[in-house]
Amino acid sequence: MTMDQIRDAILSGDRAEETYANLPVPETYRGATIHKDEIEMFQGMASRDKDPRKSIHIDDVPIPELAPDEALVAVMASAINFNTVWTSIFEPAPTFGFLERYGRLNKYSKRHDLPYHVMGSDLSGVVLRTGGHVSKWKPGQEVVAHCLSVELEDADGHDDTMMDPQQRIWGFETNFGGLAELAIVKANQLMPKPDHLTWEESASPGLVNSTAYRQLISKNGASLKLGDRVLIWGASGGLGSYAVQMALAAGAEPICVVSSPEKAEICRAMGAELIIDRRAEGYRFWNEDGTEQDPKEWKRLGKKIRELTGGHDVDIVFEHPGRETFGASVYVTRKGGKIVTCASTSGYMHEYDNRYLWMNLKRIISSHFANYRESWEANALINRGLIHPTLSRTYSLDDVGQATLDVHHNKHQGKVGVLALAPQEGLGVTNPDKRAKFETQINRFKDA
Repeated sequence: MTMDQIRDAILSGDRAEETYANLPVPETYRGATIHKDEIEMFQGMASRDKDPRKSIHIDDVPIPELAPDEALVAVMASAINFNTVWTSIFEPAPTFGFLERYGRLNKYSKRHDLPYHVMGSDLSGVVLRTGGHVSKWKPGQEVVAHCLSVELEDADGHDDTMMDPQQRIWGFETNFGGLAELAIVKANQLMPKPDHLTWEESASPGLVNSTAYRQLISKNGASLKLGDRVLIWGASGGLGSYAVQMALAAGAEPICVVSSPEKAEICRAMGAELIIDRRAEGYRFWNEDGTEQDPKEWKRLGKKIRELTGGHDVDIVFEHPGRETFGASVYVTRKGGKIVTCASTSGYMHEYDNRYLWMNLKRIISSHFANYRESWEANALINRGLIHPTLSRTYSLDDVGQATLDVHHNKHQGKVGVLALAPQEGLGVTNPDKRAKFETQINRFKDA
């Protein structure tokens, strides 16, 4: 009954601190897990053939002791990210190695080194408990969480927390993630929930919105400016769709690369005008056995870009596919331009012709998630209605395996959400007037 009491309190709308401080906390909660004794289950299989429905379990797991700088959050909704896929198929390595290394730091980090891993790097929900050193956040507050976990004991992290030697991605490199009824986060991961969004909508932007912000807008990334032309790979996807919105909001010109007419229409609905359907164009950047690239195809892409832009090359390439596209990305960037890269969903071993980088003074900029300030600013854009969630479909917690498979096989548009304690979609809006102003934009991705 304890979890029902928590759900009922949240659904009642009561946000009094004493209400939540007095709620009993259960000994266990339901979470989406992978198991350490199953890490060999996909041995010898191609990545695409690995099925997250077989590796992901919904288990009852115990609640660990709360550290002084942490919060226990009742999770109303979460979302699927590519790191959920990687966790579930044990690539590029099983995440238990991360948990073991983290577990060697101190007594509280040791809690994370378990024979199971509760996944998930997004959440929206309500604070239930806070540790003894937490003062900014109180039980009863509606929150979302970004996924940067840092220790900040080293000087390196105090200019940019992403440079902290003990920087980790919560729910991927740590345990007790957001694909669960309860989650444990550090207090400096919390941010206010946008009041015009549902639980599932507000849970979906966290990781990808913050990642896109650092990669494209921040001084730590591409430092996008008014008028820049930006080539955005996977422009209708979970990461690219936020980059498109940011480029448009900043007065830049996105050139959206998609893989179908349906995805092209999504980009147009966001306001983009310059679109390349890579499948319709038939680009083949690599030969059939994947051993050699074809520079003629890079040139053909560059010609297409110039046709769309009136003869201009792009100032910035927003890169995340990795191996499949990186050679082309370096080639098509203008002289002095930037290729900003995170992730590598098609492979980590990038190859490009260095002559086009070196002799044309181009720059490759690496980017990985975001620091707290960048995440806070990205969340503020959502709260102000300048950027909107790109949620296309929502699953139940019991169906996390299927939701992860959809992302693994690229069957989704935008983000895929997961309901945890929320009993149905559409709940959690506390500012309906504000929502009414943005209803059309919010619903662009639904059932896409």
